[in-house]
Amino acid sequence: MSVTRSLTFLWTPWTLGLSAAAILATAVYSFIAWRRVGFRLSMGLLELLRLSIVAIAALLLNQPEWIEEFRPEEKPTIAVMLDASPSMETRDVVAPDGKASSATTRNQAIATLADPASWNKLRERMTVLIQPFSAPGQTGSGGAPASAPVARAEGSAAKAQGTNAPASPGPAAGRGTDLYEPLARAPERISNLRGIVLASDGDWNEGPPPVQAAARLRIKGVPVIAVPVGSRTRLPDVDLLSLDVPTFGIAGKSVRVPFTVDSSLPRDYATTVTLKTSDGDQVTKEVRIAAMGRTSDYLLWKPKAVGDYTVNLTIPRHPDEISDENNKLAAPIAIREEKLRVLLVESYPRWEYRYLRNALSRDPGVELSCLLFHPGLSKPGGGNKDYIKQFPGGLDELQKFDVVFLGDVGIDDNQLTTEQCRLIKGIVEHQASGLVFMPGIQGRELSLMDTELADLCPVVLDPAQPGGWGSRTPNHFELTETGRRSLLTKLADTEDENSEVWEGLPGFQWYAPVLRAKAGTEILAVHKDQSNDYGRLPLLVTRTYGAGKVLFMGTDGAWRWRKGVEDKYHYRFWGQVVRWMAYQRNMARGETMRLYYVPDQPRLNQTVALHANVMDKGGEPLHRGEVTARITAPSGRSELVRMTTAGDEWGEFNGRYTAEESGSHKVTLFCKETGASLEATFYVQGAAVERPGKPARPEVLEELARVTDGKVIDASKLEQVIRSLSELPDPAPSIRRIPLWSHPVVGASLITLLGVFWVGRKVIGLV
Repeated sequence: MSVTRSLTFLWTPWTLGLSAAAILATAVYSFIAWRRVGFRLSMGLLELLRLSIVAIAALLLNQPEWIEEFRPEEKPTIAVMLDASPSMETRDVVAPDGKASSATTRNQAIATLADPASWNKLRERMTVLIQPFSAPGQTGSGGAPASAPVARAEGSAAKAQGTNAPASPGPAAGRGTDLYEPLARAPERISNLRGIVLASDGDWNEGPPPVQAAARLRIKGVPVIAVPVGSRTRLPDVDLLSLDVPTFGIAGKSVRVPFTVDSSLPRDYATTVTLKTSDGDQVTKEVRIAAMGRTSDYLLWKPKAVGDYTVNLTIPRHPDEISDENNKLAAPIAIREEKLRVLLVESYPRWEYRYLRNALSRDPGVELSCLLFHPGLSKPGGGNKDYIKQFPGGLDELQKFDVVFLGDVGIDDNQLTTEQCRLIKGIVEHQASGLVFMPGIQGRELSLMDTELADLCPVVLDPAQPGGWGSRTPNHFELTETGRRSLLTKLADTEDENSEVWEGLPGFQWYAPVLRAKAGTEILAVHKDQSNDYGRLPLLVTRTYGAGKVLFMGTDGAWRWRKGVEDKYHYRFWGQVVRWMAYQRNMARGETMRLYYVPDQPRLNQTVALHANVMDKGGEPLHRGEVTARITAPSGRSELVRMTTAGDEWGEFNGRYTAEESGSHKVTLFCKETGASLEATFYVQGAAVERPGKPARPEVLEELARVTDGKVIDASKLEQVIRSLSELPDPAPSIRRIPLWSHPVVGASLITLLGVFWVGRKVIGLV
């Protein structure tokens, strides 16, 4: 770096005249004073000092400045920043005279900018650095790994000049595009930066607005040559957005696999969606894809055997579609054998109880325990191995049940106690058990509303009519919009068939005294004819309470659904209820530990709430302990989550984890006190933030160019880009100005000279 130094004065005619007059007057006065004392040497030196002080003051009056100019000897640098984010894989770049079917990806459209040979003409005057950013699998936003297709650096020339800034990694898997960070840090990382070429689709979704970085570049005199790429509107495309496979399924039981499709086609069309599993099973379904919007549907797959499977969903390519690369998704699922423990508590053996007991006891996946109080008898009723003699004695016994059914029972001497109600609430809230309210004509369940179970009940009951309402003529359910979509009410494979089934079900002749549903609940079915001031009477209502689920069944006529079809609908309904309630509780379980998480199908950058139930070696809930969950992401990076206790009595421990990578995550739950551990996995849906298929945002790049006094040039016009860079003037030298007239050293020196002058006068005896 060359340095030029000079001394300049900011004089004006009056300051120059005043300075000359002062120096002349002082010189005349000093000569007269020196002659008066006979030209003594000491007096001559003193007067010479006086003249020097006045001369210095006169010079300072003209504002002298010491200027140093620093001119870099190396070439100015041009940074070519190439967007390497997943959205750049969108195939929507069409030549002016081309067809949509011949479209190329955005990355391919800027491939010439990534080739060092394209910048040979510019190297004679400038150094060119090619720096991709936001490539998948990186941890920052500045550069890209060597394996990235566009990550090619200017090696020898840049390194020799000391301008090859270290490439900081790009965003981790699942992260978005940050345009601010590479632009804002470029002047700091790259010396002698003269301009920036930014090739991108403008689809930023992380970090501060990039225009803030553009304002900083404008101050530094660094223009941005923007090269936008991609279509402002989506080309014809069908995108399979999500495949929401459950964490696990049960062998021999149908698994519901929801999916969502996004279409930018101008018209609706029908197609066949295909689901294939790793063991060769195949399921197809006719789906009508809505135009210019999203379509959500599902398939039903019945796994035959236990094991770990991969589910692949594929949508055939539409003739007008530009690419079918986003028409398929895959996700894992574990198929298990099940053994759900259910507790059924009732007072009298009414018909609803009898048929429900038969349905659950004949279900091979359910281990049923029945408690029939039978008021009036000296001991609880019962007759076979399903019956127990008394309510579970404590929390250690009650917590073993996945679902509890409460029939027409209440608080009484030979029925439930308030302590037992408290324990039931606890296993629902803290241990993810399910609870089903099934009131009856005796109205005993109304007394439960005076216990802690009142908080769990999803409806408000009428205390003035505890026995409910009966009718000589059958009444019927009517599904709500939520009920039509619910898995609980799915009695047929298609929505139209399911509606027909519910309309044709035999009616009920008694219903509970329901006033209204509580806030935060989901009403699945209402009374078809009866209503009150709050609207139609809710009869099938669900809610989530703590970690568990609650269902209210407002009639006792479900057993009538067997008419003419035997157990076809009755067994299916109650089987779905039990499995829906026990789903979270059985995500991962061992002998003394249980792990479940919400949501069960997390997406990228979504916080997952981890819940664990830990028992000591004796089977009782662990009161205090150190419980940790080590989560290993697909990349191998692991994170230790320390679980915090949520209450000494229930053995519940909670933690939180934010998923930053897509794919299968391994979880190892460990308890220090018991030495027990539990292995589990959960799958994170991929690329929710940054994915191909979104329209480009060239207006973002246009704003960056406008703010920095740059230009917007098409990616196909490389010569114009090079010409615009060649026309950039050489960077202005770095100038350092030292104002001598106000510099503290100069002021101190002047004061020192005045002091010497005053002391000199004393020495020669003038004062």
